[in-house]
Amino acid sequence: MAEHDIELTVNGTDHELTVDSRTLLVHALRDELGYTGTNVGCESSTCGACTVHLDGDAVKSCTVLAVQADGSEADTVEGLAEDGTYAPIQEGFQKEHGLQCGYCTPGMMLAANDLLERNSDPDEAEIREAIEGNLCRCTGYQNIVNAVEFAADEMSAEATATDGGGDD
Repeated sequence: MAEHDIELTVNGTDHELTVDSRTLLVHALRDELGYTGTNVGCESSTCGACTVHLDGDAVKSCTVLAVQADGSEADTVEGLAEDGTYAPIQEGFQKEHGLQCGYCTPGMMLAANDLLERNSDPDEAEIREAIEGNLCRCTGYQNIVNAVEFAADEMSAEATATDGGGDD
């Protein structure tokens, strides 16, 4: 089996590692680099537990070879909080009870964050469509939708505060 030296930036930290040509990105993140928030679920792109952002797009890291990510920037659930402060999506999941066992939560948060980066004010149907590739076996999804709506509201409030209230 061929081994490859790759470079990968994860949550802003540069890493160099040697991986087998068949190593999946999810395994490189978890096993080689210690980002265990990225969960291994089905390994067939069905459940979404392994969702990360790769070069700005939400991807299921069980469908990407680590060598394909060479030179890329990956963001995992560990990178959502800044300086010990929860990101709005994390706060939403906590306040709106968007998780039960928590296994799907990291991937669900990253899929939702991907939506919020593209659409700051999604309606319920858009939220449900954005998370449809992420399975949760514990909830009825409504609290997850509520969490995403909470995060959208928080992000909107933060943007308004940063913009000076929008009273131009």
